[in-house]
Amino acid sequence: MKKLIILLFLILYSLFTPRIIFAEYVLPYPSYMPGNTMYRVSRILDSLKYYWFRGNIAQTKYHLALSDKYLVEAKTLFEYKQYLLGKDALTRSDGEIQRISLSLDSGMREHEDMSGQLKVLCSALPVHNTVLLRLLDNLPKTYVWKDENKEPVSLDLASHVQRSIDIRTALFTKYACPQ
Repeated sequence: MKKLIILLFLILYSLFTPRIIFAEYVLPYPSYMPGNTMYRVSRILDSLKYYWFRGNIAQTKYHLALSDKYLVEAKTLFEYKQYLLGKDALTRSDGEIQRISLSLDSGMREHEDMSGQLKVLCSALPVHNTVLLRLLDNLPKTYVWKDENKEPVSLDLASHVQRSIDIRTALFTKYACPQ
């Protein structure tokens, strides 16, 4: 009987004791991709959300979420050899990650507590760079995109991905993120 009570106590203790779980920064699952009818609606909604998120903290979260979304979109498109669309998505991701810096700096100038947002950004940047470094290893350095009714376009994928890495590394250094 004593063993049963101890066992019951241990089970109840393990069920109701809060646990602290640390997870690394996780990128979102890919959203609608180009070609899907909801893709354009998703892009419009993303643009409209800009007016919903006011304040530096909300803007920082908004821009990081979009940067993550577009980075995952670019990664997926590159994996499916849709290099032109992937390059465009990566350019959008770069633009959003640079806007985070504006929101963070503005919040710091206005003496807002941006430490939480800075922590999230510092944990997101290495994850972004890991994805980009994998892309850099797997993508062709240059690619000639041939569209049926248009002139071929030469894409310098390696320098574009490297520029994206440099943008994130500069932010990592600017905000003195811990290694």
